[in-house]
Parts: sequence; structure tokens; C-alpha cells
Amino acid sequence: MSKTVKRIAVLGSTGSIGQQTLEVVRALPHRFQVIGLAAGKNTALLARQIDEFKPDFVYRQDESTCLADTKYETLSLEEIACHPEVDTVVIATSGKAGLSPTLAAVKAGKNVALANKESLVMAGEIITSEAKRNGARILPIDSEHSAIWQCLSGETQPATRIILTASGGPFRHYSLTQLNKVTAEQALKHPTWQMGEKVTIDSATLMNKGLEVIEARWLFDMPIDNISILIHPQSIIHSMVEFTDGSIKAQLSYPDMRLPIQYALTYPERLPNEQLPRLDWRQIKELTFEPPALDTFPCLRLAIEAGKKEGTCPAVLCGADEIAVELFLSQCIKFTDIARLIERVLEEHKAVAHPDLEEIMAADDWARERVRQLATGESLC
Repeated sequence: MSKTVKRIAVLGSTGSIGQQTLEVVRALPHRFQVIGLAAGKNTALLARQIDEFKPDFVYRQDESTCLADTKYETLSLEEIACHPEVDTVVIATSGKAGLSPTLAAVKAGKNVALANKESLVMAGEIITSEAKRNGARILPIDSEHSAIWQCLSGETQPATRIILTASGGPFRHYSLTQLNKVTAEQALKHPTWQMGEKVTIDSATLMNKGLEVIEARWLFDMPIDNISILIHPQSIIHSMVEFTDGSIKAQLSYPDMRLPIQYALTYPERLPNEQLPRLDWRQIKELTFEPPALDTFPCLRLAIEAGKKEGTCPAVLCGADEIAVELFLSQCIKFTDIARLIERVLEEHKAVAHPDLEEIMAADDWARERVRQLATGESLC
């Protein structure tokens, strides 16, 4: 096999990021070999992926289902993530399910193309320490963090400020009264990006941007006070970095997740891909910016506050948010109840500083259960 062929494993292969990762692989078949696939409930799509890519290792939740005639070995997420034959592992699973395989991958010194926010939000201190200790490289897939990474490339001095951009979601000009009436169907219609349900709702509440602030704190060793947010509805500038002399670098591209995915997979190279759309500057009428409305979108404020407190607070934030979003999607609570429940749980939590993995998972479990209790007690579901 050519040394230029990277052997990759895709965890969360049937989700939005996982499917787009495989689109990049299809466009560059001479550069990648998929040797591991992992998915949850979408066994029909996983079966088609196995049939196409013929991986050596597979993980699925329902092991009783025979997926394909292709011979493969059934392994756990963690076993695939740290397998010696895997060069790069793509962590595209949603929620806390991505934490354990991410930790396994960095302990094994892998290249980790990371799309799972919760891993660094919940356990950023642990994961980044293990990555340094074992020579692992964390390659961000989020368009915002990829933009920062690209802007920092080649610089010999650290940045003084990071500016994360956000589309603002579908409700950026809504009043509190309007937000109180938002339906799940409305919230799932993002104006720019095609994403999974959880991330789409988080984008509508701006929780997603708050989680990205915490991620950026760990990825780029930047104090949260030096990370700011600008609403940029056109989603052309994906983020910016400011340096000590006042110079600002920005990364711009057409809003398509396949570009940051490909950059993470091909790094340090940039490869042509005819399937990736290019910006047509003749069609771009304006690039606008505005500050986020923290009063209208309290999830962003709650995430930033939890990130500053550190310890187990970010884990509580993630666990509470995941259940609150589930309750909203099942029509048990209102859109504005998501932030209200998260804030209540964060207020009740007794934080643990510098937690170990067991304490992080315990905080997450407590937060999930407490949200359910509050919603049930208040007859919200």
C-alpha cells in the first residue's frame, strides 16, 4: 500500500458529519482507505456503507442484525479508536458517546479528526493533557475551529484573541414572546448548515456557539475572556484570529462542512476536490456582523459561565442540554424551557474542581436525571 494512503475509521458514520466524511473519501479514493465504521441505530445505512467500503472493523448498537456479507471484526468504539492499523480516527458521534473513544484515541497517539463537541467540553483538561503526553494530534472538524487552526498555521507567536463567528440560527431577530412559541419543526430548519437534530437545536438556542467557546479554550489554550463571538449571517467568514500587533486573519469559504473535514483528513496537504463549491464573489452582496443577544439567547451565556467555572460545570451543562433538547423535540417542553432547565440544574450543582473521568461522568448522569425530575415535577412532560 502507498504511504500516501491514510487508513481511517469513522465513528458516527451514519450521521451528518460521518456521511460527509465518506463523501470526501469517495472524491479522493486514492488517498484514503476506510478500515473502521461505527454507527448507532441506522443499521440500514450502515449496511450499505459496509458493503461499499468493506471495513475491517465495525461497531453497531444492534449486534443481532446481520449487516452484510463482507467479513469484518466487531469491536467496541474504543477498540476501533485506538487500533494500531488506524492512522486517523474521525469522532463524529454525538453527545457524551464520543468522550470515551476520543480519550482512547489520544492515549494511543492517534490523529483525531474531532467533530464531537462534548469530548472537549466535558473533559478538555484530561484529553488535551493525554494528547500532549502521547503525541496525539487533535484535528478540529468544526468549521469555526478549523478556521482558527488554519489562521494560526505558520505563526510563530500566539494569538491574543479569537473571534468565533455564528450564523445566528433561524431566530436571531425573534423576541422572547416569539421564541416562547417556536416549534421543533421550525427549530430544525437551519438557514445555512445541514446538521443532525441535536446540533441544529443547539444552533437555534446558540448553545452550540457556547460549546465552541469552551472547545476553543482547550484546543488553542486561550482564556475564555479572550474569545469573543460575532453573529455573521452569511457564514462566509468562519472565524478570525487577532495578534498582538492588531492584525486579524480570517478564513473564508463557501459554507460546506466537507471542506474542514477534508482539511483535517489531508493535513498538512491541501488537495483539489471538484465536488467542493467555490465562492463566487460576484454573488456576495455584503458581509455583516452583530453582537449576540445574550438576554434573548441565555444558553450562550450559560455555556460561557460554565466554561469559566470549569471543573464539572461543563459536564453538567452538556448533560442537562442533551436531555432538555430531547424533551423539546418530543414536544414535552417549550423552546424557552431548554435554557430555563439548564440554568436551574447549573445553579443546584456543587462543582468539583479538576475532576477525574469518573467524577465527570457522575456529574453528567446527575444533570440528566435532574432535568427529567424538574420537567416531570413541573408537569412539563
